[in-house]
Amino acid sequence: MRPFRRLTALAALATLLVTAAPPSTAGAHGRTGYHRVGYFTQWGIYGRAFPVKKLDTSGAASRLTHVNYAFGNVSPDGRCYLDGGPGEGDAWADYQRPVPAEESVDGVADAWGEPLNGNFGQLAKLKARHPGLQVLISLGGWSWSTYFSDAARTPQSRRAFVASCIDLYLKGNLPVLDGGSGGPGAAAGVFDGFDLDWEWPNWPGEPGNVIRPEDRQNFTALLAEFRRQLDAYGRQTGRHHSLTAFLPANPATMDAGYEGRKIFRYLDFATVQGYDFHGTWEPVTNQQSALRVPAGAPGSPDFSAEVAIDAWLARGAPRGKLVLGIPYYGRGWTGVTGGGDGLFQPATGPAPATFEPGSEDYKQLKTLPGKGFTVHRDLRAGHAWLFDGTTFWTYDDPAVVLQKTRYIRRAGLAGAMVWSLDGDDDHATLTRTIGLGLGTP
Repeated sequence: MRPFRRLTALAALATLLVTAAPPSTAGAHGRTGYHRVGYFTQWGIYGRAFPVKKLDTSGAASRLTHVNYAFGNVSPDGRCYLDGGPGEGDAWADYQRPVPAEESVDGVADAWGEPLNGNFGQLAKLKARHPGLQVLISLGGWSWSTYFSDAARTPQSRRAFVASCIDLYLKGNLPVLDGGSGGPGAAAGVFDGFDLDWEWPNWPGEPGNVIRPEDRQNFTALLAEFRRQLDAYGRQTGRHHSLTAFLPANPATMDAGYEGRKIFRYLDFATVQGYDFHGTWEPVTNQQSALRVPAGAPGSPDFSAEVAIDAWLARGAPRGKLVLGIPYYGRGWTGVTGGGDGLFQPATGPAPATFEPGSEDYKQLKTLPGKGFTVHRDLRAGHAWLFDGTTFWTYDDPAVVLQKTRYIRRAGLAGAMVWSLDGDDDHATLTRTIGLGLGTP
């Protein structure tokens, strides 16, 4: 069988298997040694209509080992905090909003003013249905890494920062809100540990972020302080509390902000950015998440998942602690000229999309074939794209995801991570494909 037909048949079979399987409700997590990490976005309950319950009804939760809740904020004085101010937080979504019965994991509606409502309360219910599932609070992200450098700057600031995070998220001592939600111990047991998503130590991220040359050493020291306090807290709870980090794909960012091998002394594992290699900030169409650098790519050197993993390995990262990131969204351009299949061609700007020009969820992109768009593949490089003669979308479909899970297994990596779970369809097709590829159908 020719390679294209073989991969196409495999993709079709995977799609059939993952969409035909009934949603799981029992929480029987397969244990193959691979981490399967999914980011749940705080704001996904709004326009994307993606409540925690969908993780259960779609079958995604039974195929994940970790759910990372995005995000927790870092205050100007270097503390973990929850705030309802515009741009600073959404305590309503986190633990105040009364979740109606139709959106509740167990079908029971929240009452106004209960100590733990909202997403946090639903995550607690999800864990009750899936006892093997860990939930981590992810700190920072692109928008909330502004003061990470201040929090990590001195031994005293690190101690205070970590203590505040443990108090807020592990001990669950939430601020009391209007109506009564929150209070001492209100969220105890919801979170099992922390994911540090500092974007980026000693490297520009969102405009306005505080960055310092000493961030590189201070990131290691911050991990050491987290591990010290988490172990001390674990001796009280009788549990291991996980510590992970989200790491960049750019080798220059790695060298500026991270001490390579040293950071893995303290991490259970790290997730590696496997996307946003290219996007509409560039005037030429390109891949955003290819497994390998495509032949004829205009950039040299260029980014790919394999380049990112190899760069971390070269800097001393252990294979068994690297988790590859996979996108549940695509990047798109319009006004594409130059003909052919649309790849590496000039464009006039970002493609129209549901929430953000130039970025669209997989669940929307999967509907485009047959609507004037043709699916194109580079089997060697491991990426796919859609093109209708004018508009171009680079994205991961089940065939690409299967290729990546095969790479994860062959390379001896620790598993897969996805950003973000609300981009998948109602059958959790991509999450089921990851489960299929890593041994958890």
